[in-house]
Amino acid sequence: MSTATTVPPPAEGVREGNENLVRLTASAGAKVAALIARDRAGDYLRIAITGGGCNGLSYKLRFAPEPKRGDILVRSAGVPTLVDAKTALYLKGTVLDYSDKMIGGGFKFTNPNAKASCSCGESFSV
Repeated sequence: MSTATTVPPPAEGVREGNENLVRLTASAGAKVAALIARDRAGDYLRIAITGGGCNGLSYKLRFAPEPKRGDILVRSAGVPTLVDAKTALYLKGTVLDYSDKMIGGGFKFTNPNAKASCSCGESFSV
């Protein structure tokens, strides 16, 4: 069974990026692909960083039906992932992993740019 989602080449105004920006582990890719198939909310994973959380910046994950002008498209672990230019500044070198453990499971970001992060792993500061 393949977890890869087939998407067309980037649209005009969308840049092709690589895993130096963000990389999904195999387990994160498999979980995201399963959620994309289940939820049918879009064929792309969008990673965004917004203000908020206990450390000032917070990760957001959602599905998107298509890229927006200015997005960076990264294909990692079979998942087409979208990152906006502002988020890319904070995300470079980040790894997204997934664990199905009952305690401490879920998606986890390992961001080399974060100087501090909260215990839940959903927010950080630079």
